[in-house]
Amino acid sequence: MLPFTIEKVTSVEAAIAAASSGRRLIAGGTTLIDLMRDEVEQPQQLVDINALPLSEIRVDRSDLVMGALARMADVAAHPDVQRLHPLIAESLIEGASPQLRNMASIGGNLLQRVRCPYFRMLDASCNKRNPGSGCAARDGINAGHAILGTSDHCVATHPSDVAVALVALDATMRVKGPKGERSFPVEELFRLPGDTPHLEHTLLPGELIVEVRVPGGPNSRRARYLKVRDRASYEFALVSAAAALDVADGVIRGARLAVGGVGTRPWRMRAVEAALIGKVPDRQVFQAAARSALEGALPLSGNHYKLELLPRTIVRAFEMTGGIA
Repeated sequence: MLPFTIEKVTSVEAAIAAASSGRRLIAGGTTLIDLMRDEVEQPQQLVDINALPLSEIRVDRSDLVMGALARMADVAAHPDVQRLHPLIAESLIEGASPQLRNMASIGGNLLQRVRCPYFRMLDASCNKRNPGSGCAARDGINAGHAILGTSDHCVATHPSDVAVALVALDATMRVKGPKGERSFPVEELFRLPGDTPHLEHTLLPGELIVEVRVPGGPNSRRARYLKVRDRASYEFALVSAAAALDVADGVIRGARLAVGGVGTRPWRMRAVEAALIGKVPDRQVFQAAARSALEGALPLSGNHYKLELLPRTIVRAFEMTGGIA
């Protein structure tokens, strides 16, 4: 690890000023410190933002509001989260080990870097780390890589589990920066790689995530998160699905679905959702809807199995919601 300095700020304004000057903000540090050890990231100045008043978890009317510095463990264990949005609690528990959940913040989790092994190998080509150098994963070991949203320049999946749940539930985020405050859907935070994979999110220079807001609704309580991975303990998803159903009088009135482990960003499956509306929920209905999940999929040499695993995971996730009549 190369030498660096660290300072602490106690106000949002000071954090924005620090970020605007090019200094790197750090909260839990569960991703950044690892990358600094590997010398993938080499910031010379860090700014500790843990003293900012952004860790509250509350209910605002029917919305769940989580401060950007709320720890994953605290959110997962919060009674209002478990009562109103069990999908979020489940995705957080599935997303990291207990030690990491105690440290990692909600905002930091959404902004974590990819887990492509070539990104962390300084002697490998990686357009995220070194724009224009190439993508070693395309012709390399790519069993864990994306089949949706890829480009010639990058095929890495986004690693966050809770981001998948938040995208499924139409969560929004509020950010503050030098030009003021704005809100937008969490889904819009993540960029497709295109020919600029080193640009991973849509935050403007100096902007700081302040809070995440999840609307309540009939989908929120009949919802489950299913994560398929190589081992039962802490591991990144091969395929995951955040599924939610609103069933009334034996008919699907609303459906929400986002998937992880297969896309270069958390991937909302609106075609699958639309195919379920008005149907009586059963396995055959879920299977028919899940076929559209593969539209636009471009498998690599090592991840053709995801073409079968993805629809199977979607079907099982919807079955787990308890929505079958």
